[in-house]
Order: sequence, then C-alpha cells, then structure tokens
Amino acid sequence: MKLGAQVSIAGKIYSSLERAHNLGCNTMQIFARNPRQIRKSFLSDEDIKLFKEKAKKLKISPIAVHIPYTLNLASSKKSLYKITIKEFAQDLIEADKLGADFLITHMGSHKGSTDKQGLIKVADALGEILKEAKDCKTEVLLENTAGSGYWLGYTFTHHRFILERLNWPKQIGICMDTAHAWAAGYMIDAQSGLDSLVEEIDKEVGIKRLKAIHLNDTKEALSSRHDRHCDIGKGKIGIEGFSAIVNHQKLKDLPFILETPKESDDDDRRNLNTVRKIYKG
Repeated sequence: MKLGAQVSIAGKIYSSLERAHNLGCNTMQIFARNPRQIRKSFLSDEDIKLFKEKAKKLKISPIAVHIPYTLNLASSKKSLYKITIKEFAQDLIEADKLGADFLITHMGSHKGSTDKQGLIKVADALGEILKEAKDCKTEVLLENTAGSGYWLGYTFTHHRFILERLNWPKQIGICMDTAHAWAAGYMIDAQSGLDSLVEEIDKEVGIKRLKAIHLNDTKEALSSRHDRHCDIGKGKIGIEGFSAIVNHQKLKDLPFILETPKESDDDDRRNLNTVRKIYKG
C-alpha cells in the first residue's frame, strides 16, 4: 500500500523525508516553499541533491508537491494571473529538479467572471506553463474541490474541459480529494456512490489520469460545498466509506496521502494506523 501524509519542510526541505519515514510513510506530500507568500528564493543545488539522495535511500515514492495557496490559475485580476503563470512555471521546474512525481494544484477561483471564462483562463495558463517547463517530467495534477465560493473543479466535467482545450497533454493528470468530493455532492460513504464517482472520472478524463488520492474525512454535510477536513472515520464518509475507497479495485494501488488536521505527529500516526487497519491488500 502506498500511504503517506502532508509533512513539514521546517529546517531543511530534505528533513521532510525523515519526518515521513518516521511516520512509516512510503509516499508523501510537501509544500516546497512557504504556501502563503510569493516566492522569495530558490532551493540551493546542495539541498536539492540531498533531497534526492534521501528520497532514494528511504524509498519514499511517489513524492507530491502542492502548489502554494497564493497562486490562482483562474484569476480575473491581470496582475495576479501573470504572477501565477510565472511562479507556477518556476514551481514546476523546481519540483522537477527535486525529482517530485507530481505538482498538485487547485484550478482556482474565477471571482469576477463565469465558470467557463475561468476554465478557459486555467487551460490557457497551463498551456503557457507547460511550454515554459517543456523538459519537466513532473506531472501537474488537477485536484477536485468542494466548490465553495467561486472555486472551479467541483465536477470532473471541469477537468475534461481543460484537458480537451489543451489537447489532452500527457503532463496533466488528476488528484481526487475525498472530503472535497463529499462536499461537492458525491455520496462516497457507500460502495455504490463510490463506484459512480469512479465511473464519472473514467468517462470524463480516463481513470488512468487519476494519479493520487487525498484521503480526508469531513463532518460537513453532503453537497455543503464547505472544505473542512477531519480524522479518518470520524466524519460523514466514515470507516465503511474509507474501507471501500482504499480497497476499491481501481483505486487501491494509487498513493493515498492524508491531509487530516494535526497538532503533532501523533495525530498523523493515529490516522495512518486507521487506514492501515482497514486496508485488505
């Protein structure tokens, strides 16, 4: 089973690998820089070298980097849209230097325009980014969202729109967040609802493009559009729902990455152990 968590890069970026290893993870997700600021600096060649060496030694793979919250691919503000394209390309190039498999992003908020206009902006921005980072092997994964406010990505028809506009590039895949799917109206607390979601992903974008799953429970109501995570099995999706998810024939071999709330590593250990207990592989 490929199971990991979002871990801190405090100290040095390669310290995140030790943190993941100490939690018993064989995959992980990080922010490669401060997620709430514009880029201040770049990683040193030495830090990148040590990160790659430690990832190989500890056998942590795949590695996902999450894009900072400050970027917005769908922004109707010209200045932010321009900054987003520039910094996103830099982040993709840096993730590739680290040897990261995936760079995960939300589509963004289209406040001030429409869903379609926002989706066009996302696709066009990604087109420019892929040209700028044309030699990168790191894949960009579009994450589904809860759909709160003006956020795009709450239905996989949005993912299809972007992929079609870009002529189905190999460099773009999908990351599915369970808490977001529930909040957007996908009833994945039961096998039938989960099967319907998997069928929709396959129909809209092809199941082979689904490369990672963010494993999060939520106490928010179905279709609430509220993005709030909670411990695995303690929310509306529940233990039965997560048992179906991690053992699903078309999902069980994917990397599962927790983004559950935590005050210490003990919180991650508890949630990781919950998932291990229900996995039947």
